[in-house]
Amino acid sequence: MAVKIEVEQVGSDEFHVGLTEGETETRHVVTMKTSEYERISGKKVSPTELVRRAFEFLLARERKEEILRKFDLTIIGQYFAEFEQAIKRSLADKK
Repeated sequence: MAVKIEVEQVGSDEFHVGLTEGETETRHVVTMKTSEYERISGKKVSPTELVRRAFEFLLARERKEEILRKFDLTIIGQYFAEFEQAIKRSLADKK
């Protein structure tokens, strides 16, 4: 079953993310500085879309229950070295 990803920007650098799968749901708080957003996305997508894609990346590698409840987007690269390259590649493919 696919996980439904809902992203809401609640501040200039804070996002609330809800992951729903069947009857279960997890909630996450993600921070991302504007400079990091611009560096990773090249402004090709909105900040909320970048966060959504980051969760798609994570969900391809771990269950929603294993994703940290609160983290900065840049920490993903500490767990998965290929994160930024994978995101940049996916954005290049969407031209």
